[in-house]
Amino acid sequence: MLAHIRASAHKLGFSQIGVTGVDLSSAEPGLLAWLDQGFHGEMHYMASHGLKRARPAELVPGTVSVITARMDYLPRDTPADWQTQEWQRLQRPGEGVVSLYARGRDYHKVLRSRLQKLADTIAEVAGPLGHRVFTDSAPVLEAELAQRSGHGWRGKHTLVLNREAGSLFFLGEIYVDLALPATPAVQGHCGSCMACIDVCPTQAILGPQRLDARRCISYLTIEHAGSIPLELRPLIGNRIYGCDDCQLVCPWNKYARRSTLPDFDARRGLAGQDLCALLDWSEEHFLQRTEGGPIRRIGHARWLRNVALALGNALRLTHDASQRQPMEAALQRRLTHDSAVVREQVLWALEQQPETEA
Repeated sequence: MLAHIRASAHKLGFSQIGVTGVDLSSAEPGLLAWLDQGFHGEMHYMASHGLKRARPAELVPGTVSVITARMDYLPRDTPADWQTQEWQRLQRPGEGVVSLYARGRDYHKVLRSRLQKLADTIAEVAGPLGHRVFTDSAPVLEAELAQRSGHGWRGKHTLVLNREAGSLFFLGEIYVDLALPATPAVQGHCGSCMACIDVCPTQAILGPQRLDARRCISYLTIEHAGSIPLELRPLIGNRIYGCDDCQLVCPWNKYARRSTLPDFDARRGLAGQDLCALLDWSEEHFLQRTEGGPIRRIGHARWLRNVALALGNALRLTHDASQRQPMEAALQRRLTHDSAVVREQVLWALEQQPETEA
């Protein structure tokens, strides 16, 4: 059965399949401690389902096994020196940087439909199948399940790392009422490396496997709805949706694999774009350019908040008045936006003065 599942999954674009049981009780103390410390910030959904997140058979009654899947997401035309190119983007303050995973189609849509097709093929062989598919869409401990079923180990940044594929992949699960043999877990291979902890711009990684999401740039630019804390704003730089730093610096990502699907190819207009142009996007244009992609979920106002913040950081690094003028003009055009959060962020950005040159 497992061989059939793997063969079917490969045809659907998945990179690896694993299986684990439903006893995640050993993960419950860590989950509770993380929630008790408030590290989840405004992600109230992390706490709202109680321990169902660590109890698959309570979330979906009748679940006996969890089929886990991963799918690589680097665009198919990613160059060999992609890490160097991504670091260079961060050195161009007037350019907006969108996380690699968000430049293509929304992974929720891609994985969910393909997981459902995989479940259908399993049912063709196994008979009527009680199941439910997930991909970052319900109270599921995805990284824990992936680790237990052999997709990799938890890196110090909390992401799953694979020796042959790094960490640039999406995870998905199928909860089934079918008893399947578990696939073995693998050992960790981070050793004494602290690169991801050291590189984090906001020091959100407090220690190995200890992430304070409230300081994480991905959380701040995507999940957080209000004003971004003042002390963290300069540290965000020109990142306008997500952050890849802990993955860019990870030695294992030299093995990151390109996707076999066109869905994750980078869309035109998201990478390498001028911040002034991005701030001028109307809501209609924003919805058009982000249709079918993950960025749309944050909405136009949050997008403008992020871009305005990045422009403020760019102004702080720009001494040439002729370069500052279009940035300031773009910000001034947003001073009357309906959102108080956007207006406050724009005012902060306009107050940023060039840093004294050494």
